[in-house]
Amino acid sequence: MILAGDIGGTNTRLALFEHGKRVGEEKKYPSQKYDSLEAIVHEFLQGKKVEKACFGVAGPVRNGKAKITNLSWTIDAAKLGVAKVALLNDLEANAHGLRALKKDELFLFHEGQKQTGNQALIAAGTGLGEAGLFWNGKEHIPFACEGGHTDFAPRNAKEVELFLYLLKKFGHVSYERVVSGPGLLSIFHFLIDSGKEKLSPDLKAAMGKGDPARVVSEWGTQNQDKACVHALEWFISLYGAEAGNMALKFLALGGFYIGGGIAPHLVDKMKNGAFHSSFTDKGRFKELLASIPIWVVMNDNAALLGAAYFAEKL
Repeated sequence: MILAGDIGGTNTRLALFEHGKRVGEEKKYPSQKYDSLEAIVHEFLQGKKVEKACFGVAGPVRNGKAKITNLSWTIDAAKLGVAKVALLNDLEANAHGLRALKKDELFLFHEGQKQTGNQALIAAGTGLGEAGLFWNGKEHIPFACEGGHTDFAPRNAKEVELFLYLLKKFGHVSYERVVSGPGLLSIFHFLIDSGKEKLSPDLKAAMGKGDPARVVSEWGTQNQDKACVHALEWFISLYGAEAGNMALKFLALGGFYIGGGIAPHLVDKMKNGAFHSSFTDKGRFKELLASIPIWVVMNDNAALLGAAYFAEKL
């Protein structure tokens, strides 16, 4: 029996697998309500024995340990009570999971050209994850990176204003500060605080009752509020810009994947918005970037599937 996990700043998902198939139901736990992954694993297993385990974790893994970027946990594989345990960066786990997805779990966002080469995966959610898949001539080998924490690069005067606003607030402005759920909210607050948009009483009330970032996304998607639409369209443009940066750095001619919890809900907005124009807007490399196929991962269990696949090989 294999235990697979997807450990994020918002939720921890666990499931059991045997012979490549899930056994029983996946369970989701609110990460912030627990002191450690060990506590969740103990509650989930309830005495069941597993031989192997693998966890995709939202943070860098070093020597079998990981500090979750948007959570207070430090995970030590040796303390999880399983004989064979692996920790992977969550996007590396997602990349392994791509091979387990069915065709209808991938939305073809841009056809591009069929060509061999490296691939890349970006995923905005609670944070911004990125991973590469190296083409060795026979197969794609996933590897982790922390590209979401590289410096945010403004593209115009308006984005310079946004950068200075966030610099004053955070001290360092990474791409995760603008391309993530909290990033969308930061863009929205900048538009309101700078006077470029106005906060309506109805929206303020809705944001006070639920997750503010989710409200901005939903109201923007449904065209219910001008400020939300503006923030969401800008977010999508920035998402595309960083995806294009990744595609160039990894030379992802073999294909580009967009994962995470946000993209599946914004496919129509992204398709009709500035995502792809921002993706390709790289000067002399526009034509090359336009040749890259792009898919949106519609199955949010890719990290679990990838963790299970990796555990099988331990």
